[in-house]
Amino acid sequence: MSEKIENLTPEQEAQLPVYRDRWIDIGLSTEPINKDTIEGVVNEVYKSAGLALPKNILFADSPKHAVSIISELCDDGPHKILRDMSYNNHEAGRLGFYAFFREVVGLDGIEKIDPLLELAKRCGWISFYDDVCVVQEKPMTIKMDENNLLHGETGPAIEYRDGFSVYSWHGVRIPAEWIANPESLTPQVALTWENLEQRRCACEILGWVNILKELPNKVLDEDDDPQVGTLVRVTLPDVGDENFLRVMCGTGREFALIVPPEMTTALAANAWTFDIDPDLLKQLEVRT
Repeated sequence: MSEKIENLTPEQEAQLPVYRDRWIDIGLSTEPINKDTIEGVVNEVYKSAGLALPKNILFADSPKHAVSIISELCDDGPHKILRDMSYNNHEAGRLGFYAFFREVVGLDGIEKIDPLLELAKRCGWISFYDDVCVVQEKPMTIKMDENNLLHGETGPAIEYRDGFSVYSWHGVRIPAEWIANPESLTPQVALTWENLEQRRCACEILGWVNILKELPNKVLDEDDDPQVGTLVRVTLPDVGDENFLRVMCGTGREFALIVPPEMTTALAANAWTFDIDPDLLKQLEVRT
């Protein structure tokens, strides 16, 4: 039985960021799979689990392609097929945890995970069945925002080599046409979209300043300086009253930001966006 581990040594703690970065890179890898080497790793996974080797190892270009392949092999519906897809580079966060304790801490009893660790470095989702294993390519494109959420402003956030794509706005999946065919997204579409999270995304894509032009608004305060802006209140469908700051940036572009309801002046609202005191903001000569 392994010795109980209560604390990490300083040397082990120093390896935490190393493993974090290593497995983030594995999870975000877009390298094509090597079919010549992947079959041996797949077989090792089956051996480690005490299972007979699969008779066939099939390759799919994307999750959609994998569903198509598996649907021809069994009676499972698409949702069950998707739920059964497992360990790969998409599981990097979980597998990196085990890799650290296996390789750095020397935790015994988890040796069977070694083939899964190796598999995660080489391919996308995996579908394990008794007679067949379906191995997926990794995406060829993955785009994230500054908060590491899937986000693509000009194209798919995730794109596979066969064209299958996922469109996302700051972590929220959105209809592809909102990005691929911008003319299809109008203020009317955005304001009446049923899903509230997606509705917010649609309004951000169009720009709140354009949305506000379509809604009656009440001016709460207007500063003499256009770079400080105008504080307005509007009623959003299904949401209620929201306060917005309409402001002109240093380049002459107008935009609008949602601000807290307790804001009573444009200056206070503008200062809130910078997280500084209003008096200090007034002293600034240039704002961007």
